[in-house]
Amino acid sequence: MKLTGAQIAVKALENLGIKYTFGIPGTHTTEIYDALTHSKQIEPILVAHEAGGAFMADAISRTSDSVGCLMIVPAAGLTHALSGIGEAYLAGIPMIVISGGIRRDTGKHYQLHQIDMQPIAKNVTKAQYLIEKSEDIPAILYEAYNVALSGEPGPVFVEIPVEIMMFSSDLKEIPAYVPNIIRPSLDKTKISQAVELLKAAKNPYLFLGWGAKDAQEYSIKIAEKLQAPVSVTMQGKSVFPNNHSLFAGCFLGKSAQPSGRETFKKHDALLAVGCRFSEISTGSYGIEAPKNLIHIDINKEVFDKNYPTTLAIEGDATEVLKAIWEELKDVEISNDNTQIAGKIQQLKTDYFNEWLGKKQNDKVSPGYFFDYLNKHAGDDSIVVLDDGNHTFLACELLTTVKPGHLISPTDFNCMGYCIPAAIAAKLANPEKRVIAITGDGASQMTGLELITAKTYDVAPIVCVFNDGELGQIAQFQEIPLKIKANSIIGHLNFEGLALATGCEYLHLGNDNQIDGIMQTAFEFANKGKAVLVDVTIDYSKKTAFTKGVVKTNLSRFPLGEKIRFIARAVKRHTIG
Repeated sequence: MKLTGAQIAVKALENLGIKYTFGIPGTHTTEIYDALTHSKQIEPILVAHEAGGAFMADAISRTSDSVGCLMIVPAAGLTHALSGIGEAYLAGIPMIVISGGIRRDTGKHYQLHQIDMQPIAKNVTKAQYLIEKSEDIPAILYEAYNVALSGEPGPVFVEIPVEIMMFSSDLKEIPAYVPNIIRPSLDKTKISQAVELLKAAKNPYLFLGWGAKDAQEYSIKIAEKLQAPVSVTMQGKSVFPNNHSLFAGCFLGKSAQPSGRETFKKHDALLAVGCRFSEISTGSYGIEAPKNLIHIDINKEVFDKNYPTTLAIEGDATEVLKAIWEELKDVEISNDNTQIAGKIQQLKTDYFNEWLGKKQNDKVSPGYFFDYLNKHAGDDSIVVLDDGNHTFLACELLTTVKPGHLISPTDFNCMGYCIPAAIAAKLANPEKRVIAITGDGASQMTGLELITAKTYDVAPIVCVFNDGELGQIAQFQEIPLKIKANSIIGHLNFEGLALATGCEYLHLGNDNQIDGIMQTAFEFANKGKAVLVDVTIDYSKKTAFTKGVVKTNLSRFPLGEKIRFIARAVKRHTIG
């Protein structure tokens, strides 16, 4: 029996191990959705909005062994999904984006959804393909998959015109998938050079990003051998156990919490793995050029972009760190870091205690909220963040232990990521507790995806930090300007949102309620019920990140502008 293009595509996706597709069916994808309903392996998930679908596909790749697959209609489906595709692109997350395409066999113009999608997709995907005939579908999908996972991972775009999906082909059997995922070869000379630099250092330091996610075993061994403090990027927060005595916190430079800020001052060698020294991870580039920078990354384009390297090593983080460890493990180390672990722990304890003041009766203190999660959520819980003030609070106050168990939007920094990503994380990990932490602003963007959670019996715990503002931006405005310009948001009845989407609702209004309300939320989730926890959060205390970024950016202003900004801030904060 001959197969249609749609049937061929679904069988090829099955061969690739795809477990879910996310999207909204339309005129140009009717046939492939019909084929998906007959798949025993792939479950097509109907989403509320294609942006939510893209965030879900991203989260599947981050929290499971399957690659996320987006299945969209042309034109509006693509433009709606671009935010999630862009997030995956800048974060280095593999994704297969399959779009229907207009008919090319009629000779007609001004068809429904007729735009050229290839150039639109070009800037946010690693590669773009247009299927010309049905027989090409398996080879192109296999190639797209290999490209998505080769080198630095990322999304790949495949357009399948509707007539190819609809009509039968001469292809009767689908060839098997043969992996061809390309990784850079290991330069053993550079491994030895890295070991020599680390051996000679008196105050070595580690800085880890998401690219080091699968290398935790060797990161720990190297850090312990060197007694080196370890800091992480925001996206890489989970790659090193946060409860380890050498974990110094998120970020580098002036925007790091004291444990990272103080211990980094004396470093004389920095082993940076799977990170780009981006604006967020460096607090608006608030660090001086690292000394003796050994930079390991699978993408050679990141080297020397913001800070000069002493040694650049292109390669897979696990392979490179394993090789470094094999040479380093028998080397005698003598440096000045022998007392560093105690200093880190004291600074971390002191900083966390700053967030544990007198319990409030009308608001929820971030310190007590995260203290509860640290004690009761469990190491196996997956935490999903959004873009906002809560993100940096979690970076500084939440303890994460297992790799890949905290995911967040980062360099693309797209609001609305959290709720759909949490739904997908729970879909892929039904046995694990999934806790979403988002802001009231971000939740307005994709909160209706909670319908998807209800439809597919997925039960994340969604905690909305509700302060009536776009909290992070409001703080950046308030510190220098004392005016919150257009960052006060309209009131949303979150109980109504929970009712509309079929979720349980809990209101967490003060510190004394945290234990009881969060325990109830956990119990709802254990019974398979999605729950929305409306948290009346207190954002009055600024994070180290916020204060550091403001100081860093102000310090770069020309003297005249610096005086003007400071004078304006003083005037507004004293006489209004």
